[in-house]
Amino acid sequence: MSPMDIYCHAPLGAKIRFSNGEPRPPDRCTRKVKAWENDNGTGTLIEYRPGCESTTYSSPPTFALHLATYSSGGVQILVVRRIYSVVSRLDFEIVERPRPGMARVLTVIGEGDELRHLAADEAAAQAWLGEHRYHNARIELVDDPDAPNRPLFRGRAAA
Repeated sequence: MSPMDIYCHAPLGAKIRFSNGEPRPPDRCTRKVKAWENDNGTGTLIEYRPGCESTTYSSPPTFALHLATYSSGGVQILVVRRIYSVVSRLDFEIVERPRPGMARVLTVIGEGDELRHLAADEAAAQAWLGEHRYHNARIELVDDPDAPNRPLFRGRAAA
């Protein structure tokens, strides 16, 4: 799928695979393997942002994938997120969609939402939200079918 398809059709919480289409190099080529791993992997769709157009500036729509969280002693130390533009050269694929009945914990960031947690049901989301306090957090149940409705540019209605 193209990055535009992911932006327009993938729901928050979906597992997304990204790839540059090249085969993995042999393990003995450590630099090439690191470069390949940078362009190939999986993440959870946690955020999308519409593009911006003005007379002097233009930026395309973007989406963010959560790749990993590193912690020590139960304390998060590093959260790895990567932001992709809809004009990215990588290929994307939806590996898994959130199941109907699951619950998303969302916060408002600018004109979009950011996924903080994807829970098995509403009760689990309430429990998670009780432990992790986020300002202006809300719970949204996953529908069947879960159809995103996203504007491509700020200030415009979604098509």
